[in-house]
Amino acid sequence: GYRPSQHSVPPLAWLNAPYAATPKPHASHKGSHGDVAVIGGEGMATHGMGMGGAAVLAATAALHAGAGRVILSLLSGQASDSAPPDVMQREFMQLELEKLHVVCGCGGGTAVQALLPEVLKRSRCLVLDADGLNAVAQGSALQDALRQRAVHSAPQASVITPHPLEAARLLGCNTAQVQNDRLKAAQELAERFQCSVVLKGSGTVIAAPGQTPRINITGNGRLAIGGTGDVLAGLVGARMAQGLSSFDAACAAVAQHGQVADDWSPGEALTASRLARRLA
Repeated sequence: GYRPSQHSVPPLAWLNAPYAATPKPHASHKGSHGDVAVIGGEGMATHGMGMGGAAVLAATAALHAGAGRVILSLLSGQASDSAPPDVMQREFMQLELEKLHVVCGCGGGTAVQALLPEVLKRSRCLVLDADGLNAVAQGSALQDALRQRAVHSAPQASVITPHPLEAARLLGCNTAQVQNDRLKAAQELAERFQCSVVLKGSGTVIAAPGQTPRINITGNGRLAIGGTGDVLAGLVGARMAQGLSSFDAACAAVAQHGQVADDWSPGEALTASRLARRLA
């Protein structure tokens, strides 16, 4: 068989493995599959534009992906009528962050910034998305708090899920520079913030400190619509709640997210809400 020489160059990346569903054991209960809390959804009063739908999409995704319990905490302080009845709704101050797998930032607007110090410090595991990332990019204290999670929380307890513009803001460069070398950008983010990174886009890159990056090959242009990123964030949160490490959860969620889109019927419109309900 093939035997690599002593001069073999280690791979720059691996292709991401296909998602393989694992059935829940018969002897299990809702507490066996983790609690996910979604924090986001800025209210209409802040800027005249309500964004609760983004948080509802993330919560719906976590629910359909099999998280044991899902809690929705809207930044508007009001309950959502559009959330599935299976999703509990609580105010932020009621959340026991130390026990929760938190998905934060979906539709968070500027309101999420005030909560981020607590979220970064106390969350058991964390998926940071969208406006949560924009807030971190604007503040050195929040950047330090994200880095410190690798020291004070469980190892690899954080995932960030930027699209190229959010990645550029976090790295202090422009989108073209990120897109010109997506592997490098993802690895720089992973090292800078000591967390797992999902750099979204065509050929999503998943990176983490000490890991060879993965390049995802599932998915298609039908995912290029509003809300699918929120669905992905909720899916990552569910996989972490079910016991996967942050890197493995990110790899599994990205592969599944794309595969569901690849299996979509050509005659059926793909929307983020339908995508969230199609997960399992």
